[in-house]
Amino acid sequence: MNPQEKFGKRIKFYRTQKGLSQEGLAFKAGLDRTYIASVENGKRNVSIQTIGKFLNALEITFAGFFKDFED
Repeated sequence: MNPQEKFGKRIKFYRTQKGLSQEGLAFKAGLDRTYIASVENGKRNVSIQTIGKFLNALEITFAGFFKDFED
């Protein structure tokens, strides 16, 4: 699995844990729903600024999100 796919799977995991739809996450993060879908499917190489938007919307720290990322 490549890094984009791993990142997308984590975004989806935390989104569903928070009970958010893709549309709900998109609203909270200020992003388009179709962009959320493409990230979750590992089709986007996300900038650090956009990672920050995701993590703020999901209310998780960088350290918490990336903990055990290689596993």
